[in-house]
Amino acid sequence: MTRISLLERLKEIQKMPRYQGRDITTISAVLTNQALAKHIEVCEQAAGIAPRPDNQAAA
Repeated sequence: MTRISLLERLKEIQKMPRYQGRDITTISAVLTNQALAKHIEVCEQAAGIAPRPDNQAAA
């Protein structure tokens, strides 16, 4: 998955009720693509949604 796709997914997750009033996107500036994909996976699990199988970072 491209970095842009990962960031778009993170923005979608940010809009969920679980993350209202919290910033889960700023950390993305210092994360590698692989770490960003893991961050998205953890955020999806915490929000109670199934992680997308395409959250694998591009090598």
